[in-house]
Amino acid sequence: MEITYTQDQLPQAARAFLEGIGDRRLFAFHGAMGAGKTTLIAEICRRLGADDDFGSPTFSIVNEYVDCEGNPIYHFDFYRIDSPAEAMDMGAEDYFYSGKLCLMEWPEKIGEILPEETTDVDITVNPDGSRTLRMTD
Repeated sequence: MEITYTQDQLPQAARAFLEGIGDRRLFAFHGAMGAGKTTLIAEICRRLGADDDFGSPTFSIVNEYVDCEGNPIYHFDFYRIDSPAEAMDMGAEDYFYSGKLCLMEWPEKIGEILPEETTDVDITVNPDGSRTLRMTD
């Protein structure tokens, strides 16, 4: 799946993303600092009915939101993680195997413990300022 969008088209991009995920639950968002990973994840959560104050969970590593049906959505930011072992110590695998939606920023920091069924989501900034999202299994 590939979606190109501007900031104004963010709600439509999040909706298209959700329409394309099927029954997948683990998503590893890749992109440079400032590519819009947190912004896109916040919009995805809004589309699912979460009404939290969204932000990057940089200091807490994981934030939990609740969708309109009462299901948890886990948003990880592994930027400050120094090793996969540190993620294991904080219980990352329990979240991954919960069957709930897990949206992960900076997954390359824990790559070796990511479950095989994790879907990669690459976000690139285009010269005109738009973003392109590419989702691959």
